[in-house]
Amino acid sequence: MSTRQTAPGDAAAPRAAFASIGSRHFPLLVALFVGVMLISNVTGTKGVVLFDDWLNLDLGPIHMQGLVTDGAFFLFPLAYVLGDVISEVYGFRAMRRTILAGFAVLILASLCFWLTIHLPAADFYEGQEAFATVAGVVPQFLLAGLAGYVVGEFLNSFVLVKMKERAGERHLWARLLGSTIVGEFADTLVFCSIAATALGISTWGDFVNYTIVGFVWKTLVEIVIMPVTYFVVGWLKRAEPTYQEALDAATAGTTDVP
Repeated sequence: MSTRQTAPGDAAAPRAAFASIGSRHFPLLVALFVGVMLISNVTGTKGVVLFDDWLNLDLGPIHMQGLVTDGAFFLFPLAYVLGDVISEVYGFRAMRRTILAGFAVLILASLCFWLTIHLPAADFYEGQEAFATVAGVVPQFLLAGLAGYVVGEFLNSFVLVKMKERAGERHLWARLLGSTIVGEFADTLVFCSIAATALGISTWGDFVNYTIVGFVWKTLVEIVIMPVTYFVVGWLKRAEPTYQEALDAATAGTTDVP
């Protein structure tokens, strides 16, 4: 372990402070993140149309007759909010572990759903078709969801942490907004690129419409709830003793480099 000390009289450059993951708050955040992803994977199988009575728009390749989305539209952005909180307070390594944990649980859930569907149904069980419809795994959708999730969440965390390393504690709003735009766009683009044909999208215009509308909608949801993200981040930073210690060291111009 080596220590770098700022020379007397030198202006201390902004340094990124992060809390230790060995706290009672971190496991709860990981559980919430994984839970949100798992629930979103199930609720996202339902197609939803919102505001179809008045939302009609024709703008170049974008054609809207209502907001076409899925049942996870109100929950999925929370995964990115939780990702922002974990990345801001605990750092990229902690978020990387969280992403991999979520990935493992999603794979396990998909295998369990597939196995349960193919188990022989009891004579008295009348919900086999309904269960298969809701919990059934379409390989193309599974691949699209997992790929979009991994790429989007990794980029979201990476961008946020890199911005924090340059700015220190300043400009949290810029980190939240910048990382959200990059992460959500990558997630939506990757998912739509893989899942488009399974969804029946066959033209370039429909693909652009599906991608842009999905990206804008999810990004706007995160912007709207940004005050909540600010509150949670601020509370965690005050509640985590190791964050305060790291922040004090950063303010003093001293950091530990592994």
